[in-house]
Amino acid sequence: MLSDSNPSFAIVGSGPSGCYTAQFLRKAFPESLISIFDRLQMPFGLVRYGVAPDHIGTKAITSQFERLFERDGVNFVGGTEIGVDISLDDLRREFDVVVLATGLSQDRPLSVTGGSLTGIYGSGRITRLFNGHPEESLEGVSVGESLVIVGHGNVAMDLIRLSLLGPEELTGFGVPEGVAKTLSSERLREINVVGRSPVSEAKFDIAMINELAKIPNVKFRSDAVEVTCDTPEASKRFDAISKLVSQSDPQATREVIFRFGWTPNLVGGDSEVEFIDFTATNGPGKLRIEADTVFSAIGFMEHHGSAIRKADFVTEKTDLANGYLSQGLYCVGWLKRGPQGTIPANRADAKLVSDRIIQDLKI
Repeated sequence: MLSDSNPSFAIVGSGPSGCYTAQFLRKAFPESLISIFDRLQMPFGLVRYGVAPDHIGTKAITSQFERLFERDGVNFVGGTEIGVDISLDDLRREFDVVVLATGLSQDRPLSVTGGSLTGIYGSGRITRLFNGHPEESLEGVSVGESLVIVGHGNVAMDLIRLSLLGPEELTGFGVPEGVAKTLSSERLREINVVGRSPVSEAKFDIAMINELAKIPNVKFRSDAVEVTCDTPEASKRFDAISKLVSQSDPQATREVIFRFGWTPNLVGGDSEVEFIDFTATNGPGKLRIEADTVFSAIGFMEHHGSAIRKADFVTEKTDLANGYLSQGLYCVGWLKRGPQGTIPANRADAKLVSDRIIQDLKI
């Protein structure tokens, strides 16, 4: 730690990456000014608005972050968008170090013919609705009898589970009543969950599959084919899906079908979704699924309207692996490494970037 200086820090974004970075910097510089800026009035970003509302244990991490502002002397400056309300240049002049922790908020589009038809919704929008995000609206959103979820990651698993919970269960987890009634459609009878990878390469965690088994009145089916490979985790994914299918209720009135190795290539309909066509990722096969609603859970990207873009600062001197963009400017979390990794992964990344900052300040 510097003995003759207390550098000041501005962190842009109050999600887990930003808060963890503040924790590490506060420990190294107990007397320094640390301010976290967020364009929303409330802090905690992904934890508040991106984590499924029924994952109470994960959301409880906010109590740890609250201590930053209540006990550790970190300032929270809400309702302030850097690049709009305050320029990044002005922020860099005011603080010795600026860390960009703005995450990736825009849903990656379903880039196929018909990908903009009514009835297609990005997973980020749907998850924010479940969490009562102040900038999301139910306008134009409805869920019918047949839902297709494109993607096999943990977000897709969240959407399956939340869609199958009843409105009363959802409101019990804090979901706004109107959202609960709309997204937990009483008409919903079938969910197809379709991804481009075989089950051995699917991105979901086994624990997420086990959670689905607890939901009543659901029959599960799957076209997963066991693949011989050297990775124990891959076999566990196949085993988890197989167990879910074999132990589900064959008389259930709702059905969830897992389909692996299919790539979307067309969404059909006049103005609204009527069906979605897939081709086999590795082979000549074709698949058409009739649907009235599509949730696209294929990842996130930087928002096109963002006032600050990481690409604007990447040069030959950038050390992106350690979060260094330029003198006094760093990035962390999903903005740094892409939309991958859980909250513990963001903590590890915040430690990595904080260590680089501390090292640079000692030079």
